[in-house]
Amino acid sequence: MQTIKIQYLNDEIEKLKYIDGKSDWIDLRSAEDVFLKKGEFKLIHLGVAMELPEGYEAHIVPRSSTYKNFGVIQTNHCGIIDHSYCGPDDWWRMPVLAMRDTEIHKNDRICQFRIMENQPQINFDEVDRLTGANRDGFGSTGKQ
Repeated sequence: MQTIKIQYLNDEIEKLKYIDGKSDWIDLRSAEDVFLKKGEFKLIHLGVAMELPEGYEAHIVPRSSTYKNFGVIQTNHCGIIDHSYCGPDDWWRMPVLAMRDTEIHKNDRICQFRIMENQPQINFDEVDRLTGANRDGFGSTGKQ
């Protein structure tokens, strides 16, 4: 089991925790009250900074209910925080675009993260033709 150093913005931010039996993703919360008009952009402070071990990165994505509850989309769709972003002022934030007028309050769960090992080094072997099963070139069903 890895141990990760974490710094909280203040005592008002709820501490991170797993929800046993549901997922290995961990919810992140807004560290501030946010009021956005439709079309506005904001980097929402998540109230945490972490020192990830070398060779690891955090993937931050919206929760499944984020758009329904708050009408915002994460502008980078998936945020990646690598181990070098580890200083005392390297606070995690979520970049959002409001699709309607909205309010997000301190401690509202707005996104989630998981820690992943970095991708290993890969060599690409160029071939004239692939030999795997043909799926008709489109998605999981092979149909357009």
